[in-house]
Amino acid sequence: MAQKSVIPPTPQISAPTPAPSEGQESYFAPISGSGTKDNTSFTEDRARARSRSPKSLITSTAQPVSQPKQPPFVPSPPNGAPNGHLSPSSAISPTSSYWRTISRSPSPLGLIPIHRSFRSFIHRHEIPRKALHLSIGFFTLNLYSRGVSTQSIHPWLLGALIPIASTDYLRHTFPVFNRFYIRVLGALMRESEVEGWNGVIWYLLGAWTVLRFLPKDVGVMSVLLLSWCDTAASTMGRLYGRYTPRIRKGKSLAGSAAAMGVGILTAGLFWGWAVPRYGFDEAFMFHGVLRVPGMMKEMLGWKEDEGTLGGWAALGVVGLWSGIVASASEVVDIFGWDDNLTIPVLSGIGLWGFFKVFC
Repeated sequence: MAQKSVIPPTPQISAPTPAPSEGQESYFAPISGSGTKDNTSFTEDRARARSRSPKSLITSTAQPVSQPKQPPFVPSPPNGAPNGHLSPSSAISPTSSYWRTISRSPSPLGLIPIHRSFRSFIHRHEIPRKALHLSIGFFTLNLYSRGVSTQSIHPWLLGALIPIASTDYLRHTFPVFNRFYIRVLGALMRESEVEGWNGVIWYLLGAWTVLRFLPKDVGVMSVLLLSWCDTAASTMGRLYGRYTPRIRKGKSLAGSAAAMGVGILTAGLFWGWAVPRYGFDEAFMFHGVLRVPGMMKEMLGWKEDEGTLGGWAALGVVGLWSGIVASASEVVDIFGWDDNLTIPVLSGIGLWGFFKVFC
């Protein structure tokens, strides 16, 4: 009777295998009965090596979920570039629903149920902030048309400056209050102001300085240049600055040209329309006439009755000079100070010096 051949038993694999709930299929090849001890040891070692971290296979096949990263803390300069703090996308969670996605933002802008692309456009171009910036100029003209004296305005500016600066100090001291502050007023802030001082402080300080220490027409004109020329320079610089030469970091020829053009128009509006319509003031420096100083006449060999401009010619010269000082004050950087302070002060000094010589 022939002896029956004995089939060797299948070697047992002691390494753990992924659970069926993990969604993985078996990755071991079938083991034949002819496997030797060495082959079994190799297969067992290989199985152990592959089964030590089954999660690695899951992550290799599953699509990774991107999580929003918080930007690292980098102190921003006073007029620094955007840092992403107030970006609408920074407040959007990957798991947010559609309606929550289009209505959530770190600022009141997020309460407006508009599409994300429009909200990003509004945020990128600082439209709420620029609207407020422009409105200050029209508000100033309205006060002038009603005959309000600058000496009665600057105490109110100083009175508003104290609580606003104190509030800004508190928000930098208490992070919880800072988050609430940004939630309420973030749409009117620059991203660099999240970790720096609010631009409203410098705006009030600049307006208070020129209205307190300069003649009425020069002070009013300085506030108008701040309101309109700075907005024009920022808008045109963002839109067309990359197509023109750069004057310095963050300042382009397109923005400077826009500031100069708006400065010329602003001077024509104020001294050519508002002043004749609502009357001159004794405290004005420019009364419609420009005169070359006597010493300069002697150097040029002019007669006594020469070197005098009036009417539209004088207004044109004043308008051109206003545009120059507005553009120059928008470009210059003094110790990194905020342009809401430097633009009105430097423009006021430039206009005051010009009128002091030629009026």
